[in-house]
Amino acid sequence: MEEKKDVKFTENEIVKYQEEYSEPKFWDKLRTFALKLGENATYYILILYYMMESPDVKLGNKALIIGALGYFILPTDLIPDMLPVFGFTDDLAALTLVYKTIQASVTEEIDAKAKAKVAEWF
Repeated sequence: MEEKKDVKFTENEIVKYQEEYSEPKFWDKLRTFALKLGENATYYILILYYMMESPDVKLGNKALIIGALGYFILPTDLIPDMLPVFGFTDDLAALTLVYKTIQASVTEEIDAKAKAKVAEWF
């Protein structure tokens, strides 16, 4: 039996996916897959989105966020999103890496926006 390996990304790998990001594609993907991803993952994805919109977030962190969201949008990534159970493993790994990088900068306002959107959808 093949051993499952953790999917890991570096910040440089994530940044190369910036060109995949667009706001309409982001919202389409998130609306389509939010229920499959669940409340918790959707909440953290929204945190990243709202952090990217904030004028108080450093440009370097915004670049990481855009890269991670671009990777999330990309349908043909390391593990195709349509695969049951494992399809979003790589996306969530990239998003988690970036979230851990910026989590100290999450404001109460951004947290409230993400929670409100999750409450609206779930």
